[in-house]
Amino acid sequence: MINKRLDYNPDILSCIANLSSDEVFTHPKVANDMLNLLPQKIWSNKKTIILDPFSKTGIFLRESVKRLDSGLNKSINNKKDRIDHILEKQIYGISITELTSLVTRRSLYCSKKANNKYSIASNFKNEFGNIRYNEIKHLWKNDKCDFCGANKSSYDRNKLDSHAYEFIHHKDPNHFFNMKFDVIIGNPPYQLNDGGGTGSSAIPIYQKFVEQAKKLNPRYLSMIIPSRWFSGGRGLDEFRNEMLNDKRIRVLHDFPNSNDCFAGVTIEGGVCYFLWDRDNPGDCKIYTHSKDKIISEATRPLLEKGTDTFIRYNPAVKILKKISKLNEKKFNDLMFANDPFGYDVREKGSYKRVKPKYKIKPFRNSVKFYYNGWSTKGVGYVEKDSISKNLNLVDEHKVFISKAYGMGGLPPYKVINTPFYGGHSSCCTETYLYIGPFKDKITCENVISYMNTKLFRFLVLLKKNTQNAMKGVYDFIPLQNFTSKTDDKFLYKKYKLDKDEIQFIETLVT
Repeated sequence: MINKRLDYNPDILSCIANLSSDEVFTHPKVANDMLNLLPQKIWSNKKTIILDPFSKTGIFLRESVKRLDSGLNKSINNKKDRIDHILEKQIYGISITELTSLVTRRSLYCSKKANNKYSIASNFKNEFGNIRYNEIKHLWKNDKCDFCGANKSSYDRNKLDSHAYEFIHHKDPNHFFNMKFDVIIGNPPYQLNDGGGTGSSAIPIYQKFVEQAKKLNPRYLSMIIPSRWFSGGRGLDEFRNEMLNDKRIRVLHDFPNSNDCFAGVTIEGGVCYFLWDRDNPGDCKIYTHSKDKIISEATRPLLEKGTDTFIRYNPAVKILKKISKLNEKKFNDLMFANDPFGYDVREKGSYKRVKPKYKIKPFRNSVKFYYNGWSTKGVGYVEKDSISKNLNLVDEHKVFISKAYGMGGLPPYKVINTPFYGGHSSCCTETYLYIGPFKDKITCENVISYMNTKLFRFLVLLKKNTQNAMKGVYDFIPLQNFTSKTDDKFLYKKYKLDKDEIQFIETLVT
């Protein structure tokens, strides 16, 4: 059957498939939502200069041209002169690959070459126009790139794409165009493979693009990046501290489910975009999105008093303050750091783990051994002498919980895996966290009842935005008296939570 909607003309930039989950194309709607954060007056100013330093499709620059074309129609009456002025004097980009440089030029100039007969720009003398792309090399030091941290074995020049992004491979970003930018906006690459394990391990790099852009000191900066920096993320402590204390971040849109921003793309912990306003510091207006709606908004500091991470859910701030009033000790005082018994051993010169020697059935002088990754059963027995750390904890009663757990895409979230009684005469690999020691099995069961409450999981959720749930994600959880079992009814009453607060918790966690 012939489609009668012959007038349907989709935007090609809304149809392009993503390069990967690390290099995600931005939908035109999202790009325009970000551009809407900028003050309207910039679009009627002939001197406004805009840079996308990691352009893929050119969507941010193309939509900026549209806005400038409308805003400058009075000051530059002739349409042709106006477009020439905008493209030559106001719009600049740095592409992440040669291919994306061609796509960006096609989006901007209607031609992959800025100076050919099909280009809508008249004044360029070269084919690149204001869209820069240079193939550069990593700077290797001790098998790591000194600029981005890429692993040499994974990103040498024999690969199809080295991922040596130009914008972050120079100490001084001013050399690119040697001019002051009013707006820097875009969607940077997110991470690089670090060569760990089987090659699936990754290090974030989006923070390096934010830091480099701030060096250029634009009037406005807006980027869309993973939300892991809120409370976690490998190597992001310094970046998080700087961001949370930066009063120039005035607007933050948070998408706990990345699919609500990038359809079909799953990014653990979600994504966010922000507006950094150089000359107008103050509190931040924070919006939380779910599906196609804003479900919460509030103006508050990014860093609440007494915390070291960002509390992403606005209603959670009040709940956390109520709990903190009692000044109770922390639950994670009972927890041991990663790898409690010393089984995280790697082969020399490699990230590959050394497999512990264990047997499926108990034997003389053996200790029960909880593990994962080498057998679906996950329980075996090891020599007691193979335990290299915390040998005194082996014969104590304890609780184990896996440190990694994927929450899935949509609330309500389970947040963490199911805790279980570890028993005495037992140990575990770094797959699990150790909670204890306790005097008997009954106390352990009471601890487990607390860990299974919705309030407990909700407080974990406030700090957990990746699959891993290390000891630090339990930082907001108060310690209880484990002489009896604990349930949510008791906890809600103890912390004087109202009906709306209880409903909010129970819509988020299960």
